[in-house]
Amino acid sequence: MSECADPETDDGAEAETWVLPLDGWHRELGARMVEFAGYWMPVQYEGIIAEHLWTRESAGLFDVSHMGQLTVSGEGAAEALEALLPGDISALKPGRVRYSLLLAEDGGILDDLMVTNAGDHLYLVVNGATKWDDIAYLREHLPDEITLNHLDDDALLALQGPKAAVALGRLGLVPDPGDLRFMQVGACRWDDVPLRVSRSGYTGEDGFEISVPAEHAAALAEALCGQPEVKPIGLGARDSLRLEAGLPLYGHDLDPQTDPVSADLAFAISKKRREQGGFPGAERILQLLADGAPRRRIGLALDGRMAAREGAVVYSGDSEVGVVTSGGFSPSLQHPIAMATIDTASAAHGATLEIEMRGKRLDARVVPMPFVPHRYHR
Repeated sequence: MSECADPETDDGAEAETWVLPLDGWHRELGARMVEFAGYWMPVQYEGIIAEHLWTRESAGLFDVSHMGQLTVSGEGAAEALEALLPGDISALKPGRVRYSLLLAEDGGILDDLMVTNAGDHLYLVVNGATKWDDIAYLREHLPDEITLNHLDDDALLALQGPKAAVALGRLGLVPDPGDLRFMQVGACRWDDVPLRVSRSGYTGEDGFEISVPAEHAAALAEALCGQPEVKPIGLGARDSLRLEAGLPLYGHDLDPQTDPVSADLAFAISKKRREQGGFPGAERILQLLADGAPRRRIGLALDGRMAAREGAVVYSGDSEVGVVTSGGFSPSLQHPIAMATIDTASAAHGATLEIEMRGKRLDARVVPMPFVPHRYHR
């Protein structure tokens, strides 16, 4: 996956920034590269706003190879993984994908991830910034007879936008992309290269995530961007798209001090687990489900043009009620938006609040999320 074997060094020295399989391809296209999650990654090509709007209108190709791709296999693998997650993994049908959470013993969120039933194994996609901690945690807590593999020789591309299926179908990557629905996965071949294609993504748009052997990633990216609907899109637009979609980013909107109920992710706790428990932090989380959490993640729409940024304090009158966890200017809506964790008593839809930025108070109101409607192919 990169030129380095592991970002952590035994002697505690500062780790080298990793290089993704498509690093040269990005640079040839003139991408502005930045360090993110231990990797050099493209933040933009022609501009964040232009790339954002192109993805909403057509199809954008994102390099998300920094994320961790893992497999969990062996007899009882689903039940073993289920002991660490609040979802009903053992009931996940082959070819289906489920969003879930890796939880600490106190119910805090260690990571959010995707789990796929790939038939003879489970396939996980975890966040790049946390993948080494996730791997260590899983190795420690999974039974010895369960095998955990890190697919570090595979790249991961995300083709997102309303015209993604058209572009993908033209290349024949999936015989008929319409056969795949949101949160379904299929295996296929492209020029005899094996691919794993899921209808999923993190932009709120219809789209696909494609796992490809790293040595073939550049050829596949070139073929996809050769379609008239597709342009390469950087990390900046990926962030603004997921913010408009109301999707939390780990390390910003989610962290080990945040529980699923406060994070507004209670949907990830399946009915079976609500009834039976048996996952880390179950007692605390089930109590929060029953009584309500004292704080929760909410959406805010701001007046004016100044955006609220992470860490800005949220006020109700003179009382400090929370903090912004993600914020920015919405290219689709043409005004600033933000996510914040605030006291539940101040979180009613329509409530008027203020956000302190650079010594000024910005007017904001609580609004439903997503800010821009999801357009998943269900």
